[in-house]
Amino acid sequence: MEADRNRWLMALSAVAIHLSIGSVYAYSVYQNPLNESLGWNISDVTLAFTIAIFFLGMSAASLGFFVEKYGPRISAAIAAVLFGAGTMGAGLAVQLESLPLFIGSYGVLGGIGLGIGYISPVSTLVMWFPDRRGMATGMAVMGFGAGALITSPVAEWLMNAVSIPGAFYILGASYFVLMLAGASYMKKPPKDWMPKGYKKEDLQTNQKGGDLAQLSAKQALRTMRFYLLWLVMFINISSGIMLLAVASNMTQSITGTSAAVAATVVGVMGFFNGGGRIVWASLSDYLGRTNTFTLFFLIQIVAFFLLPLTTNVVLLAILLFIIITCYGGGFACLPAYIGDLFGTRQLGAIHGFLLTAWALAGVAGPTAVSSIVSATGSYTLSFYLFNILLVVALAAMIVMRFNIKKIRRNKENESTEAAKA
Repeated sequence: MEADRNRWLMALSAVAIHLSIGSVYAYSVYQNPLNESLGWNISDVTLAFTIAIFFLGMSAASLGFFVEKYGPRISAAIAAVLFGAGTMGAGLAVQLESLPLFIGSYGVLGGIGLGIGYISPVSTLVMWFPDRRGMATGMAVMGFGAGALITSPVAEWLMNAVSIPGAFYILGASYFVLMLAGASYMKKPPKDWMPKGYKKEDLQTNQKGGDLAQLSAKQALRTMRFYLLWLVMFINISSGIMLLAVASNMTQSITGTSAAVAATVVGVMGFFNGGGRIVWASLSDYLGRTNTFTLFFLIQIVAFFLLPLTTNVVLLAILLFIIITCYGGGFACLPAYIGDLFGTRQLGAIHGFLLTAWALAGVAGPTAVSSIVSATGSYTLSFYLFNILLVVALAAMIVMRFNIKKIRRNKENESTEAAKA
């Protein structure tokens, strides 16, 4: 069946949505101005970001069925309203000098918009790019990583040129327009649609033999591979986000370098976070998602082992950049991996459930490293702790590999028996 949408424009629409919601990663640019102008404690201001990430994961999990029922266009449009309103509401809160309103607007309302906006376009892209799942979702999720690179200087300029509330108003309105434009083009492909020149049997997925199954979200929750995937995502995100939370201070503490050099390292980490998403996701189309995730943990085990032994700032930075590519790559490969393991029947809902790993890791990773540093005065123990977790994740991927092989073998046996009958 012919499609009435161009799938590359569909990808561009997804990027527009993710660029907007990805601005949440530029949140630190607001911390000092809010502290200096209103006297709000940095910890109180940071709470809004923590709540936003928490509600991102929780809303993605609870509203995944909503996305499946009403489709990507309506879901993404609602995300545009919520995220735009949450950002503009933050401006009103600053104007009224109300911290609870700020947390409620940016953290809760904006966070729910983040969750719906994150899963709506990604699950749709998997359907439009059955031949290049990893690359397609990598483009969109790279937009999420790149959102901070655009918003950070723009927000800084607006706060100086207009005002802090004005910056939130302008940014919120801009996000609303950009997300709504992307949402307006969003649409699932026709049933059994294939790219021109392809037949279903011609498509090369990350697992030989095509998707492992076509399951509903409820059915997926009853499988071992769902929980294995949740576990490896939780560990991968915890490991990356804990470094993002302390990168500047950690670099200074371990290498003795200046704050300016450490800030440069943190800035360049943003490029590797975004770049890792598209590079790893594209590679996963050829390597296979199981092999790609296995590589993530092999690489990070070596990198985390070397971190406490490294005092040279250049070598430390290289290790951080490598780890952060795996962090971003995990997000980018996840939607395609869901399609491989569970099919596209209710991919959005399954994706939402798995993003609860992000919500919990966003609290667990930074909390663990800060607690260890407070107790020991060193980052060394935290590196060893996360290395143990990475070994657990690698073991989980080995179990995943055997689980997939067992399921495929059973399917082949069933097919053979059916043919004989």
